[in-house]
Amino acid sequence: MLQPKNEQDKAKIAAGRKAIATYFRNDMQVGLGSGTTSHWMVRLLGEEVRNGLRIAGVPTSNATRAVAVEAGVPLLDLNDVTELEVTLDGPDEVDREGRMIKGGGACLLWEKIVARASKRMVCIADDSKIVDTLGRFPLPIEVVQFGWRNTVHQLRRLFTEFGFTEVPILRRGGDTPVVTDSGNYIVDCHLRAIGEPDRLAPRFNEIPGVVEHGLFVGIAREIVIGHADGTADVEVYRK
Repeated sequence: MLQPKNEQDKAKIAAGRKAIATYFRNDMQVGLGSGTTSHWMVRLLGEEVRNGLRIAGVPTSNATRAVAVEAGVPLLDLNDVTELEVTLDGPDEVDREGRMIKGGGACLLWEKIVARASKRMVCIADDSKIVDTLGRFPLPIEVVQFGWRNTVHQLRRLFTEFGFTEVPILRRGGDTPVVTDSGNYIVDCHLRAIGEPDRLAPRFNEIPGVVEHGLFVGIAREIVIGHADGTADVEVYRK
């Protein structure tokens, strides 16, 4: 039995339950997102599997893999799948057009790979994650360890071009840098308000040391928004 600790947990559970009922069916191969909302969803999915749902998932992080194994959700290797039916994954922020910031859990590379390997990606979120303008949550960028300071220097040049003055900060866990599941570093960029996410997103690809960035633009087709009263709404961004 799932035991939410607060009102936000209740909203996350509502979003996960609604998303499973709306998008998952027998014999599907699906993507399983990372982060707290996604982990609630995976635990709920485990209950459905025990009740007879036939489904298999590709986890977007080692943390999600561990939750899925504990919940009893069958797993797949993405290398053995041509295309997933759908991925359910949560944002750190999502705006009114379905553009997201992801990567607060340092899983953004795997999350984007799995999302792009899916016929559709659905955002699942509690209502506190909805914003008018992205950027209050620091934008994570995954960079290779080699020459990471030089990569940060090039990121600063790019941000200056867009009018940002904030300095990207290497994410640390205590005294040591956070290392992603792929062995890279994360730098967090406190941009406050990203006025042109569609124009900024492709520019990161020009910097060789950048592996992936946390702007998910043009990826989510729909969002399931959960509320603390146990209800959830589905909004469609584009056909």
